[in-house]
Order: sequence, then structure tokens, then C-alpha cells
Amino acid sequence: MLILAAYIGLFAGSMFLVNLLTAKSKPKDFTSLKTVTFGDESAVRPNRWASVISIVVLFLIWGAFTGSSLSPIKVPGPFEGDTTFTYTATNAAGETDDATVTVRVHEVGADVDDPEIDPGDGFAKNDVATVGIYRSKIIRMENNDEGSDADSYAITAIDGKPIGPNQSVSTADGEITMNARGALNFVPDQGFQMQPLYLPSPERVWQALTEVATDGFRQFTLLEHLGWSLFRVLAGFAVGALVGIPLGYAMGLSDWFRGWFDPIVEFMRPVPPLALIPLVIIWFGIDETGKVVLLFLAALWIMAIGARAGVSGVNISKVHAAYSLGASKWQILRYVIIPNSLPEIFTAARVAMGVCWGTVVAAELVAANVGAGMMITTASKFQQTYIVVMGIILIGIIGFGIDMLMRKAESWLVPWKGKG
Repeated sequence: MLILAAYIGLFAGSMFLVNLLTAKSKPKDFTSLKTVTFGDESAVRPNRWASVISIVVLFLIWGAFTGSSLSPIKVPGPFEGDTTFTYTATNAAGETDDATVTVRVHEVGADVDDPEIDPGDGFAKNDVATVGIYRSKIIRMENNDEGSDADSYAITAIDGKPIGPNQSVSTADGEITMNARGALNFVPDQGFQMQPLYLPSPERVWQALTEVATDGFRQFTLLEHLGWSLFRVLAGFAVGALVGIPLGYAMGLSDWFRGWFDPIVEFMRPVPPLALIPLVIIWFGIDETGKVVLLFLAALWIMAIGARAGVSGVNISKVHAAYSLGASKWQILRYVIIPNSLPEIFTAARVAMGVCWGTVVAAELVAANVGAGMMITTASKFQQTYIVVMGIILIGIIGFGIDMLMRKAESWLVPWKGKG
């Protein structure tokens, strides 16, 4: 919730500030002079300031919540260092005594020494403990308190606050919970930063990138992993488009094709590709064919529906105009239907490509020994979150690059989009 609130606040603040600074400097082009702009897709262009600030904000939030030195802002992190708390013990004679526990909180895996303390003079002796950041430690007072082996011995308070079995008390730098046997479980204050196991810092991800790029991962270089994933995605998408687009045109132009294939397409469209993995393995084995087939099925139905929607969305007045000029069915298909359906097909292609990239991880679960998805799944088994995040970022960057190329191709090939 804190991350979401920070993101919303930075979004609103950035939008207000940029609009305030650029209000008088916006260019007076044709789009800005249009009478109706709200709701007109052709009047909306990406705000480049918003794009840049969006990436910067995401990076700042990532760095702030992982303790990155690259981020100028940081949220409170986990406590590290020495902290103390005082407990009150009652012995068999009903006497009470106080003792202090010194806890040294350190980086996990670091070799640290116990703090040096004076045990004190009462029957409750001062104690020490060490615990790693984001970890907890059971502190057993009976190890050194005099008379702690008696049944009536008990710890009754922490820093003057009463405590009993299954109760918790907050201290200056953590929280103490007494279990059912009377032992104290100390949990250091974890702050608001994410644990490296859940989200590594940008520096750790960059280090993983340089290591994998230099030394490789599981006997393959980084370029080989990414290259194989890209090949599988492009192959599956290409075959899906080659089959799906003609199928969509046929469903949009023929009632027989629509009636025959519509139940199949609508049945398969909501089925996730992950559900098809067992059948793909049984039918096509565990070689490259199975992976490409899975990606083909991920793209097929999207492309078919996109092509069908493109045909259905052609303005009927254009068809009538072509017929009135003596055009044949082939000419109507070539000069009216295909050009006017291309915007829908390009939109479907962008969606299908995104789905294929999202499915490549599942496709490479089919006994792959190389690929970005294989790298992510293998690293996750060994809790190498930094490699998982690195792989996700690389897949996202490549997918974004492909989408940008498809947008540019659409602007070149379909310049009439949004112009009636």
C-alpha cells in the first residue's frame, strides 16, 4: 500500500508540475486546433515528458524500497547494530529482578562476535544474542538465570510492559513475542524496505547482468538465451499470423466459415497456454516443435479474432461505393476490406506478440536447456531473485522494442488509420 500511495502521489504531482510548466509552450499544430479532442483517439499523442518521468519514478521507487545507493530517496530500512531491552523475571520465591539483553543485528552470513557485557549481580543475568537482518532469534533466559529451572520461574514484563505466553511487546528496535513455553522470540525492526529475496536492488540486478553476460548461465551465453527465446516467439507468432489472419478473413466474409469456426475460436480463446503444456508434450514431444506449437496456439486465436473484427468493422458505405463503380469481389477484398482491416490486425498482432512473450516462459518449461524463460525458472528454484528480475527486465525491453517497431511499421503501412 505504501508503494502504491507513493506511485499515485508522484504521478499526480508530476502531471500537475509538467502541465504547469508547459502550458504556454505547447505547439499550435493541427491537432491542438481541433474543436473536439476529448474522446478523439487521433487527437491523443503520448506525452514524452510523462514517458520519461514514468520510467524515472519507477526506478526511484524501486531504489527507495530496496536501499539502493542510486536513489536519492530512501524509505526506512531494517535495523542493523546493537539494541537492548530489559526483561523482568520472577523466581520461585516470588522475588523479581531485572536484566538487560543486548542483541547484535547483522547482515545475514556475516561473521560477528557476541557483545561483551557484565552479567550483573541479581538472579536474572544480563544476556547477549546475535540475529541476522530480516531474521528472528529465540532467546532462552533459563540458560543463565539462577533458579530458571523451577516451574514457577517466569518472565513477566519487557521494558516495563507486561507480557505472557503468546503475547507480543514492541521495543525500540524490534518486537518480542513470548511463546507457549515462556521463551522470547526477538524480531528486529524490518522497516519498509523489501527483502533482497523478494526484490533485489538495481545494483544487484546490474551485477547479475554483467556476470551472466561475461560468464554465461548454465553453459550458455546471455545472447544465446535471449536469441533462442526470440526465435521461438517469432516463429510461433509468424505461424499463428499466417493461419489466423486468413481464418479471420474467412470468418468475417462467409457465414459458413463463421458458423463452423466461431465455436472453436471462442472456446479456445480463453484457454491459457499453460493448460496446453501437457498435451503439447504428449503430441509433439519435448523438442523445439512443442515450444513453437505452444506459442503458435497463443497467437492463433488473437490474430483470428483481430482479422475477423477488422472485416466486420469495414464501413459498409465503402463497399457499396466500390460495387457501384463495378468492382469485383476480389477487388473489394484487395482495395477495400484488406486496407480498412489492417489497423485491427496490427492491434491484434501487438497483443499477440505480448502474449507470446508472456508465454515463452511456459514454453521453455517444456524441457528447454536454453532460453530466457529457462533461465528465469532455473534461477527461481535456487532463489536467485536477481537473475529472475534481470530476465524479466530483458524480456520486457525486447518486447517493448518489438512493439515500437510494430507501431512504426503500422504508421508506415497504414497511414490512413483513424482518418475515416
